[in-house]
Amino acid sequence: MRTGWIRLWQCLAWGGIGLSLYAGWLTVGDVRDRAAGERAIAQACDRLVSGAAVMDLHGGTVRARPSEYDRIDVREPRSSCTVYQASASGGTTGLFTLAVRGSDKTEPLNWIGDDTEPFALRDAAERTAKTDLTAVADLRTEPRPLGDGTLGWYGNRYATVRAECGPGSSAAAPPLLHITAGADYDDVSGADRARLARIARSAAENLTHRIGCRTRLPALPGGQPAPVPTVLRSARSAGGSCAWFAGYLRRPGHGPLPDRALAVPVRDTTPLESCLLAVSPGQVRHTAGGLPEDKRELADGAVTHSPWWLRMATYTGAEAHAVGFDPLDGEDVVIEPGTAGHTHDAWWASSVCGGEPAVHTLSTSYAYDDALGGRTVSALFRAYVDDFTERRGCTRVKYPDAADFGDR
Repeated sequence: MRTGWIRLWQCLAWGGIGLSLYAGWLTVGDVRDRAAGERAIAQACDRLVSGAAVMDLHGGTVRARPSEYDRIDVREPRSSCTVYQASASGGTTGLFTLAVRGSDKTEPLNWIGDDTEPFALRDAAERTAKTDLTAVADLRTEPRPLGDGTLGWYGNRYATVRAECGPGSSAAAPPLLHITAGADYDDVSGADRARLARIARSAAENLTHRIGCRTRLPALPGGQPAPVPTVLRSARSAGGSCAWFAGYLRRPGHGPLPDRALAVPVRDTTPLESCLLAVSPGQVRHTAGGLPEDKRELADGAVTHSPWWLRMATYTGAEAHAVGFDPLDGEDVVIEPGTAGHTHDAWWASSVCGGEPAVHTLSTSYAYDDALGGRTVSALFRAYVDDFTERRGCTRVKYPDAADFGDR
């Protein structure tokens, strides 16, 4: 009997040793997999980021696999790398993307026009007559300033660091760089937003040093970036960058206008400030009653598939030289600061703010300007530009001509 117990304990002991060795082998395997993933990420992103920092996202991952086709080459003016979280079975899910964009005279960094539709439900298959199309903004819409905004901006799933290449920069350095670190998964935590900001700034430091861009990047703000609201609220109580519109609505005789707004905090130092305005389904129906018969079908489309919205945005300093649009009938257009004009779905004005150029823009969804009429759009845009330029003490303001708005 005693011999049997001894043999049993011996078996259990050897089994325990075997399991420990197996667990140790798995741990060594995980360490090797993670190390391999870190090296692959660094290579795919042209050594601009730390593979370890990327793999710490989303609660940490053991295995990661970069895309074979989406890779960064710092010799190219615009490129990106994509990283996937990998399972032991070989399946993948989105984890991270780093995008590098440099300014030039042929392609804008800051786009305006209706192609920038800012709402979450962009897929036509998801839209029905009962869908509230303008209730929630897209996750990349209306970014908030990182700190005072001079370093860049962020959203719930990304952070963009901007670098201006000043005098003494090499010929390989563009005037302006945008480096964006983005999470390709849902429910990004505050800790991960902070990680993305650190990754983007580190990548910007590495890139500017590599290409000879003479710049000075501000420090990151402390703490975790707060969540960015994406739900639009009543325009009548809007604050921040949309406070001017709340005041505009109190004026008599303006007619039906957007009843929803999404604002960002106002910082006099930020080179990008925007205000999103949109029309709820109820306001669409109210507006439709006052439209001429030949325009009422525009309201039907606004409820089912083509939401009505306006987006005002101002770009100052180096950002003002990188604003543009797709004219639909030719090559992309980069707007020249100091000018004013329009394209098929956007208008721009110019001014000088603190000695720096500023470009003020109004983008509208397809056909909404037709529903509002040219005079209404012109008055609204002028009110926006007046508010911004007075608030920041801008001079030499130039507006589009009345003919640019027509009277549709």
